[in-house]
Amino acid sequence: MFTKILIANRGEIACRVIDTARKLGVATVAVYSDADAAARHVKMADEAVHIGPPQPANSYLKGDVIIQAALDTGAQAIHPGYGFLSENPDFVDAVERAGLVFIGPSSDAIRKMGLKDAAKKLMVEAGVPVVPGYHGTDQDPALLASEADKMGYPVLIKAVAGGGGKGMRRVDDPKEFADALASAQGEAKTAFGNADVLVEKYILSPRHIEVQVFGDGTQAVHLFERDCSLQRRHQKVIEEAPAPGMTDEVRAAMGLAGVRAAEAIGYKGAGTVEFIVDGANGLRTDGFWFMEMNTRLQVEHPVTEAITGVDLVEWQLRVASGEGLPKQQDELSINGHSFEARLYAEDVPKGFLPATGTLTHLKFPEGARADTGVRAGDTISPFYDPMIAKITVHAGSRAAALRQLSSALTHTEVAGSVTNLAFLGALTRHEGFAAGDVDTGLIERDLEALTADPGPSMADVGAAALCALDLLKREGSGFTLWGGLNHFVTLTHGDDTYEVVVTSYGADRHLITVGEDSIEATCLNGQWKMGGDRGPRVAKAGNVVTVFAQSGLEFHVVDPLDQDAGAGAGAGVVEAPMPGLVKTVFAKAGQAVKQGDRLAILEAMKMEHSLTAARDGVVAEVLCADGDQVEAGAPLVRLEEEEES
Repeated sequence: MFTKILIANRGEIACRVIDTARKLGVATVAVYSDADAAARHVKMADEAVHIGPPQPANSYLKGDVIIQAALDTGAQAIHPGYGFLSENPDFVDAVERAGLVFIGPSSDAIRKMGLKDAAKKLMVEAGVPVVPGYHGTDQDPALLASEADKMGYPVLIKAVAGGGGKGMRRVDDPKEFADALASAQGEAKTAFGNADVLVEKYILSPRHIEVQVFGDGTQAVHLFERDCSLQRRHQKVIEEAPAPGMTDEVRAAMGLAGVRAAEAIGYKGAGTVEFIVDGANGLRTDGFWFMEMNTRLQVEHPVTEAITGVDLVEWQLRVASGEGLPKQQDELSINGHSFEARLYAEDVPKGFLPATGTLTHLKFPEGARADTGVRAGDTISPFYDPMIAKITVHAGSRAAALRQLSSALTHTEVAGSVTNLAFLGALTRHEGFAAGDVDTGLIERDLEALTADPGPSMADVGAAALCALDLLKREGSGFTLWGGLNHFVTLTHGDDTYEVVVTSYGADRHLITVGEDSIEATCLNGQWKMGGDRGPRVAKAGNVVTVFAQSGLEFHVVDPLDQDAGAGAGAGVVEAPMPGLVKTVFAKAGQAVKQGDRLAILEAMKMEHSLTAARDGVVAEVLCADGDQVEAGAPLVRLEEEEES
């Protein structure tokens, strides 16, 4: 076993690797950018080395700098985590040339699986079923359109390099193919430096089921399957293991296919073979096809660990250090059911727009596993993925595990950034998902219901008002009884404003009134009740009060002296929704535009975001240029003022 390893990553996966290394008595070296100088993974590691500025291209993607850090600190091996350099074969070669061990597969195995078209040809040779499609190198648009016509619509255009939904477009009509192809190729070129795509038949009731494999370079085993069908924009939201509706026969067939894929490339370490599955008429042995192989540890590996009792990171370290496979296939079995939910800083109503912010409060429930790279006080940076945590539960049955997940999400508390917590909670209550009736289109079909905002209750508004007025004191806090003393506070939540009157009758009794509605708040033995029910927990930071009900409700306390000088002007100014790079500006001064027209593209959080006109009008001024780095709220394009009628 190694005595010291360097972790070429950040955030929750770096913390996860450190946890196992510490358990095995292996010292760890963290690397960090300027933005991560005080990050959780830096504090957890035994040593830490600064590697550059915040931009990944100048820090976490600088392989030579990372290798030198490993040599300087006496590390014997490098664990890549996932993302960044984890599937870069040139980095693997460089690590080995430096006399270090790469904790993962060989560069040859990564290359063979790195391009989806070549990988599928290899899988056909290995006897692994693949989806009908065009995987050739000729990228002539007319040829690609012709191939799409042959296989029949709908089709899926997919970048041959990379993943995460980038460079991927579904096309339902031949008339849309040319535009979708150009868009996919452009995004692929930006994200991966390779504009090549493949075209595949799109499965109408698709499920995404993947097989966890592990090899020693010669032999491989599988650790059963995970269902990752609950997705939005091709990115996973909630994963589970085992897959609902799975039979022993289909599991054996998929497991064998996964092992064949791994052994065909001499795979070493943890990897995932992903399959697209036709879920229209139940799972069948002839109804799954190879999609791609991720030659690294997956984000969702905790659900596999939960049902097998295996520490996959420990297996990685043991096999990389020269040990054989820790277990054979007949020694592996499934115990119970597990779910993992990905908690992100993102604005769901605004199309899952990645968010930033400083986490003023963060609390995870007992009884659930929370893999996280942040703490209260940390800032969600615009330079990296906005994941806050992965919340994983395990129980004896799927129904019990789903109840645990719902409860865990209900008791997770986050303040300081908008999150997808309410959306995740709504998914756990979705009738179809609860019944195991899930495919990759579920979220898109039911998005309106899943993102519906019931609005805060009187109890929520009341708790926010008491917190804003600093009236959530306990008995014996020095308060005296008042004769109906009135307090006034104005709160906003989203587009709604609440003019609240709090009439206090003592430290432990208040009447909260909003318009014609009212609710009584009382405190007994240190516990506040709102209208007789237990009151929600709250947290305050500056002028923001977060009520931990409905997965977190954020109220802003309005200063009565504030003036809203800019009301009504927003529709005429297109602003940057977050810090980022202006990739392309389409708007020109004097140009007539329609509502919804694309005016610019902002690149942030590893994704491209189209900025569109909020109304019809004429461009008065373009305030940015291609390549500009802008802050959140920066005005980019201004429309001429509308004439009064």
